[in-house]
Amino acid sequence: WSRGCSSHFHVLFPQDSSDDMRKVQRREKNRIAAQKSRLRQTQKADTLHLESEDLERQNAALRREIKQLTEEMKHFASMLSSHEPLCSILTSPPPPPEVLYATHSFHQPHISSPRFQH
Repeated sequence: WSRGCSSHFHVLFPQDSSDDMRKVQRREKNRIAAQKSRLRQTQKADTLHLESEDLERQNAALRREIKQLTEEMKHFASMLSSHEPLCSILTSPPPPPEVLYATHSFHQPHISSPRFQH
């Protein structure tokens, strides 16, 4: 009992030909590769999910901080606006530059100064 293929004959019994073994090995290898691929996809999805949750937490914390800083800014702006009409520094003209920088300048006595002439 044989089956005809274009130019060869395969015996129906036994079915352990090298072609069949290669097919089985290829299927097994493909099955393992597909399994690994699905596992990698699952791990990647899990990682993305964890990153997403972490970013959501960070976003919520930053929004709380923005709200707190905005309230703080409103408070300081209110304090400043109530202080401005009473502030002598803001209502008086600015002092001349020599007064502003007098404490920071390094005065070097000149030889022509009276205390250096003996």
